Amino acid sequence: MVRAKTPMRRFAHLCDHPRMAHSLESLVLRHTYRLPSPQGSAGEGAAAARQFDAALTSAGFKLSAELFARLSGLSPAAVLHTAKRTLRTLTEMVGAHVRHNSYFIDFPANVPDTEEFWARCVVKALGDDRSRENVLTQLAHGVLDLLSLPAYGRYQHTYEELLAAQDELIASAGDRVTVLHLGGDLEDELTDLYLALAGSRTPLGEDHLNDLRILAGQCALGPQPDAIPVRENRAVVNEARLAVGAGLLLDTVTDVLRLACALSGGDVTLQEPTRFRALGRPARRALLAGLDAVVAANPAKLADVHAHREPFKRLGERLHPHEYPRWPHAADVFAVARGEKEARSFDSRVEMLLGEGDVPGALRLLKSAPGKLFRSLDLLLRSAVGQEERDAVLAAAVEVAPGVSGRVVLSVREHFHNRDRETGESRVFVNRRGRAWVSADHRPPVSVPDRDRLIAALDAELRHRLPTPGRLLIDPDILDVALPLSGRATASGLGVLPRGSVSQVDGERLRFFVYWKEAARRTDYDLSVLLLNADYSTDAWLSYTSLTTVGGRHSGDVTEAPDGASEFIDLTLDRVRGTLIAPQVNIYAGEGFDEVEESFFGFMLRDGEQKGRPFEPRTVRMKSELRGVGRVALPLVFRREDDGRWRAKWLHLYLKGISSANQVEENQVSVAKVVRAVVEREQLTVGYLIDLMLSGGTTAVDMDLWDGGQVPGEPVTYIGLERPEGLHPDSRVITLENLRDLIPG
Repeated sequence: MVRAKTPMRRFAHLCDHPRMAHSLESLVLRHTYRLPSPQGSAGEGAAAARQFDAALTSAGFKLSAELFARLSGLSPAAVLHTAKRTLRTLTEMVGAHVRHNSYFIDFPANVPDTEEFWARCVVKALGDDRSRENVLTQLAHGVLDLLSLPAYGRYQHTYEELLAAQDELIASAGDRVTVLHLGGDLEDELTDLYLALAGSRTPLGEDHLNDLRILAGQCALGPQPDAIPVRENRAVVNEARLAVGAGLLLDTVTDVLRLACALSGGDVTLQEPTRFRALGRPARRALLAGLDAVVAANPAKLADVHAHREPFKRLGERLHPHEYPRWPHAADVFAVARGEKEARSFDSRVEMLLGEGDVPGALRLLKSAPGKLFRSLDLLLRSAVGQEERDAVLAAAVEVAPGVSGRVVLSVREHFHNRDRETGESRVFVNRRGRAWVSADHRPPVSVPDRDRLIAALDAELRHRLPTPGRLLIDPDILDVALPLSGRATASGLGVLPRGSVSQVDGERLRFFVYWKEAARRTDYDLSVLLLNADYSTDAWLSYTSLTTVGGRHSGDVTEAPDGASEFIDLTLDRVRGTLIAPQVNIYAGEGFDEVEESFFGFMLRDGEQKGRPFEPRTVRMKSELRGVGRVALPLVFRREDDGRWRAKWLHLYLKGISSANQVEENQVSVAKVVRAVVEREQLTVGYLIDLMLSGGTTAVDMDLWDGGQVPGEPVTYIGLERPEGLHPDSRVITLENLRDLIPG
């Protein structure tokens, strides 16, 4: 791609809007852990930079040597200005921007048994003139509402009192340290980030898609990626291009529908219904002209309307195509949606051929749509009669493979890798919003020789596409990270890995936390942990109904959060009896995860008897936003391996649950089924791609495992969880923030 230098005047207005500049700086920092080159008058800022670095340490961050040197050359006022803005962003990233109070002020010490605690609350209520009569009446009827007890579910002390009661954190070598690096000018950082997100080969998560929308508004007239393969990304970019009068990127009727959803503030993934707004005449003309051009160029594109007939009908009511006779092909789109014009869909033709048992005919048709053929391979192999037809399916897959996106090839490769389980085993389904459910797998098996031949062919295709990286420097901790085939398989936050990734847990005490703040009505979230045996049966649980168990303590139930609320669970890992630890967040009452003002989950690791507050930001290993549509969140699961060490497997899943009163003891069976289905499934990892790189081509690839020490002085391709200091400036760097760049085209 040829990049022209972005005209400075496109970003000059940022200097006049400090809040906007900070917002964009924050966006770059969150995505890249690079601080756009700090600006300000020259001076002696070394002392202020050291103060800044010390403040960062308490949150688990530090300045790189290069960034420290840059700040040291600025005036103290400029350094402090930068520090204030940067710390605000970083504390939000780690979850330290809110006050994490704990119901039990001494947590994790002095947590009472559940029945003892409830009895204590009853005694206090009986001693209160305002609640005594109500409690006595309830006791007489043999049922007691815990929420009616004044001491239950509401903080009995202030945040300041909690701090005074807790010991100061003793620093440990195991505390998290995330390095902040020096970036380029804000203008260049924004452009680079825009190009990376817009040109991503994999779908972005919801938060990243929103960030792309902000960046597209700034960059629509600047350099553009060579291609925007993900349709949702294209819709967001088209929205910005329409606003500045640039040409639209449209080649299907669905592209136009997605753009209409974007203009109406709706869901460009088309998974949720959009209420189309009344659009202005320029927008209506642009949408109708776009539809007309797409269909005029290829009338077969009308068949795509069937997949989204209802949205197209509603859109037609807003666009009034009859008022624009010069675009007759656009009118045809809505005629198909209303059933007034026939346009047979591609999928229906394939379905008819397979229904007639005509696998060769279906193959001939599917060859014109390589992606659809690949997604149909399992069905085709099961529908084929005899080895000759199965050979034809495999030959067709090899023939069209060069025309299939790398993401789809990898998805199919992962699918068949897990296809050797016996029929009848549980199969997990996950939609785009992270909603998970499990059902029995009734599919007939695929022939093992055919499966192995297909896998070998897919490996060869991927190996051919991968670049020759020269010298590889690999952080071993990234080898078991799952390939991010979709951004929707990863929640936004700090230290979050894609669904299916596995990571080591190095610490003696594991502490979970959840924070939520209700928006409009009383909301009660419950942090719980299900402790499972090796066969996925329940050993024990921790929740508001079970405050203590062997090796574990719950911080106490908080039942409302007008000013925000936190709950914690502390586990001493060598005392846990079970084999699996499955934390979950249950919505007991009130607003959903996508309705509250804010909600997030995370975990901390501490060494031995390392003291400190219930929430200490530099011990946080992961903090992820809770934004799913279910009523039970399953962020990740921990499993004790044969060597006694614990490893985390990342889930990012939501169960439907029930409308209210979700509890760990009621959902333990459904949670165990989902956990088992995901834990026992094997994902393609970064290590898989690296193995292909090392075994492919005729050019030798040198690979070194990085031990955390000094890096080479020559350019390398570095792949790791975080960027180390001192890499040669010409090195290619792949970390969690741009891991999607590993996916071949």
